[in-house]
Amino acid sequence: MNDEELLAGRFEEHRGRLRAVAYRMLGSLPEAEDAVQETWLKLSRTDADDIRNLGGWLTTVVGRICLDLLRSRTARREDLIDETFAETFVPDPLISPLTDLDPEEEVLHADSVGLALLVVLETLEPAERLTFVLHDMFAVPFDDIAPIVERSSAATRQLASRARRRVQGARPSTDPDLVRQREIVEAFLAAAREGDFDALVALLHPDVALRADSGALVRGAAASKAVCGARAVAEQALMFAPFARFARLALVNGSVGVVNAPEGQLLSVMGVTVADGRITEVYILSDPDRLGRLDLDGSVR
Repeated sequence: MNDEELLAGRFEEHRGRLRAVAYRMLGSLPEAEDAVQETWLKLSRTDADDIRNLGGWLTTVVGRICLDLLRSRTARREDLIDETFAETFVPDPLISPLTDLDPEEEVLHADSVGLALLVVLETLEPAERLTFVLHDMFAVPFDDIAPIVERSSAATRQLASRARRRVQGARPSTDPDLVRQREIVEAFLAAAREGDFDALVALLHPDVALRADSGALVRGAAASKAVCGARAVAEQALMFAPFARFARLALVNGSVGVVNAPEGQLLSVMGVTVADGRITEVYILSDPDRLGRLDLDGSVR
């Protein structure tokens, strides 16, 4: 085995962590994969013998790559003046089977980042998001983050503190019990299939919010906004009742959600947040361009 193969093997040991960092930073599976691949290219052009802590070095590099991508993305959005983006954007979902989880998979899903948190992270400034993700989620020291955001360690701590307050203030609570989640989501699907408006309303929190992302073309054609309130969301559910017969349960970012994939063609993914026996948040991705890059197991094509 030559030196490049040995280095590639060492890199693969860290790929999962790097992908997790990039996904939390970007909310996009293809972009996360690209960031990980660019990290490998940078490593392959570096004298690895000079790197004392390979895991820390790789995490720092992928963080810097993601920060650049976030800054570029922010600039593009400001140029487009996409006023509906903030209310309609849904991150790429991580999809996996609901049943037959082995213990290792259960641990992974317990540590999954939910769509609700990713939506909140999308509201942070790039440097805030990087600092929060690296420090609060992956325990990277502030002294290591500071050079990436080009601030002092003290200023980096302030970034994390500000981000933490915004996340805690906006992140909805959720019931971690998958069995209870499944009962609620199954009842929701049954009510939608039967056209039972009152049953749908009863399953929804009075202040439930529905965020649906159908893609840039749809956002440009109609100024769609988030739908709020149990009755309004129930009406939306009834509009799509004919498609409910194709729906099946799946894990969406570690929580029970719904996949609509007739004949294996992925048409939509719905993630939900359940608290106190009611659905409080609904996230639907139906952008055909983005769904076309995903497989039903949540991997990137």
